[in-house]
Amino acid sequence: MTASAAAVLKVAKGEVGTHETRSGGHWVNDSKYNKWYGKIPGYPRDGYDYPWCAVYVAWCADKAGAAGLYPKTAGCETAVAWFKKAGRFSEYPAIGAQVFYGPGGGTHTGLVYDYDDTYIYTYEGNTNVNGSAEGDGVYARKRARRDANVYGYGYPKFAEGIKSADPAYASEAPKPAPAKPAPAKPAPKPKPVVDLSELIRAAKLDPKAAQGHQTYAAGVKVVEAALKKAGYLAAKYAGDGSYGTTTLEAMSRFQKSLGFKGSVSQPGTDADGRPGFTSLSRLGARYGFDVKP
Repeated sequence: MTASAAAVLKVAKGEVGTHETRSGGHWVNDSKYNKWYGKIPGYPRDGYDYPWCAVYVAWCADKAGAAGLYPKTAGCETAVAWFKKAGRFSEYPAIGAQVFYGPGGGTHTGLVYDYDDTYIYTYEGNTNVNGSAEGDGVYARKRARRDANVYGYGYPKFAEGIKSADPAYASEAPKPAPAKPAPAKPAPKPKPVVDLSELIRAAKLDPKAAQGHQTYAAGVKVVEAALKKAGYLAAKYAGDGSYGTTTLEAMSRFQKSLGFKGSVSQPGTDADGRPGFTSLSRLGARYGFDVKP
């Protein structure tokens, strides 16, 4: 079997709150677990009214795909003998172990879902709010670990091992899952390079004549995209790769933000919108491109 302790305990936890049949104002030992296990001749209610704490454990194991790891029986002493025959019985608690109570372990049983130095924490069928061996449903219990009523624990042989307080089972402690390697970071995309000489040439052309000038259109589009990010070129602007009047005015506004003086109507001034090395380098440094002199 490959089912884990966690799988068995998940099923067991999901049953907490389930009750046996109530008849004539009283709880009777006739539960869905008894119906699953079957009749036992000699018991009332057509053979279904028998203590079902051990059957609950077997039912949980079956539903979790771990039927072969726990004994399928209604008898606690029979279950103790099953684990002892397999050489897997201990006086120490373990996660997923079947705990047994009373003389010879024959009084009551359940599943251990956790433990510490003082207590064991269990899911138990056919118990009640007081934690007695005879009850009405499935409950989560907290019991003193060293109580004289605790007889011992049967250890299922889980494929992943078993987490136990027993030093003899230290070698079976589940191994931690290997750390997943950190996902490889994608290589950074190379920055586009804007050819300054082509942009200068484009800026000197008549805007209409510059339309579709493919030798510099790619570089102009990079600058247009940066000016949009900077907020100097309206987002709705097509960004067609033409360094025309709109781009000139946008660049002029950016140049003025750097403290440059002048305007588009004053060619030759620092803020005339024509691309220079300083203004393009500043724009590229902020918005992701390099400038080729």
